[in-house]
Amino acid sequence: MMSEKDENLTSNEMTEETPEESAKSSEKNSQKRWYIVHTYSGYENKVKSNLEKRIEYMNMGDKIFRVEVPQKTVTQIKGGRKQEKEEKIFPGYVLVEMIMDEDSWYVVRHTAGVTKFVGSAKKPIPAKESEIKKIIHRSSTQTQKVEMDIKVGEKVRIISGPFAEFVGDITEVYPDKAKLRAMVSIFGRETPVELEYKQIQKL
Repeated sequence: MMSEKDENLTSNEMTEETPEESAKSSEKNSQKRWYIVHTYSGYENKVKSNLEKRIEYMNMGDKIFRVEVPQKTVTQIKGGRKQEKEEKIFPGYVLVEMIMDEDSWYVVRHTAGVTKFVGSAKKPIPAKESEIKKIIHRSSTQTQKVEMDIKVGEKVRIISGPFAEFVGDITEVYPDKAKLRAMVSIFGRETPVELEYKQIQKL
């Protein structure tokens, strides 16, 4: 009959890694790097799905660990309505965390929709860990993008800020910044004012 001490020893032996396994595990972690894969435009999510299926089917889970399509949640305000949608941070690219060797290279490179690895033709270049962390952090933050159907010459009412309640004529529109410039009559003088879309209302 086993003593309690023997039982503890046996269970510890079963759960502990042998020195050889431990060395293999740390070697695997040191070889594990992020690589950037170029894909056909619009195929990013398809490549992720196809590659994950191939990893499972070809038993490559010990060499290819994660496949990420960096995305951010964008809130659009269009026609007074809020809509949320996922927007890719790097259209045409997929991130793959893997140990690079001939087998893993082959599995990724020959996945439908993949055009090439980022790097030279012969040698894919791993991405910097700091860059990957920034990209993944950006994926977890939410941004607000305001879209409005406005053009030069239209009148708008300012609804917030120091010029609230004034009416202005749009002179310039900057859709990429969600801003515009308008001429506002202040004390009888036409004054150019830069405004954000969220500060105005179409008349």
